[in-house]
Amino acid sequence: FDFVQDLGAELPMRTIGMLVGIPDSDQPSVRAHAHAVLRNKPGEPLPVKKDHYFDGDMFGDYLAWRTKNPSDDLITELLNVEFDDETGATRRLSTQELLIFLAVVAGAGVETTGRLFGWMGKVLGENPDQLADLAANAALVPNAIEELLRYEPPGPHVARWVAEDVEFHGQTIPAGSALLLMLASANRDERHFTDPDRFDIHRRPGGHLTFGRGAHFCLGAPLARLEGRVALEEVLKRFPSWEVDMANARRSRTSTVRGWDSMPTVVGA
Repeated sequence: FDFVQDLGAELPMRTIGMLVGIPDSDQPSVRAHAHAVLRNKPGEPLPVKKDHYFDGDMFGDYLAWRTKNPSDDLITELLNVEFDDETGATRRLSTQELLIFLAVVAGAGVETTGRLFGWMGKVLGENPDQLADLAANAALVPNAIEELLRYEPPGPHVARWVAEDVEFHGQTIPAGSALLLMLASANRDERHFTDPDRFDIHRRPGGHLTFGRGAHFCLGAPLARLEGRVALEEVLKRFPSWEVDMANARRSRTSTVRGWDSMPTVVGA
């Protein structure tokens, strides 16, 4: 059983597809596009161009079709919603805004949650005592997901633009600067977590920064947590134990999300 190929590549895309209304037949190409835009070419940095990440052109025909054929999905809701923008004008979302929204949701929902499942297979397989605890007590699953998110965050860093001068530890960061916040490092801060480099599903939950904080807190956090819990519960019902086949595991060539393209395991009954 491959935690990425058999689970991470399927469940998140099907979930986003159902919520947004992407037809089943189109989901493989959407998933492939989401994978491709985050890949590095060997020996080269990832292109720093917003259009590289937020190009929603592949959804153009679908959006036009959905405009003429409304349904009960999220896109139909967004096509009709009215809101007051930053100028105070009441309007609807533009076609470009909707296309970018689809690109962001498809990429974020598929890539980050998919990486979580790869880490789920690896970390739990390497901690068989805690895997046995989970198999014996499903009530531990939500806490296990939180500990996985802390211990191996799929998005280990986020970039921020400094809107105004700010001081950190006596150093002034001027407005207009770019910052790279190392969330994975904060998640192992010994001032906040006891023995932070140890994976522990019995750890008191809360406090990790994997989903960010404040105005930029991840909108998909509740869905990611739900998918993680449901997936782990269902895996444990079928495979209460497994061993990781690291010889055949493959890391993802990305500098944004962090994880695996394949995490094969040998499962036990």
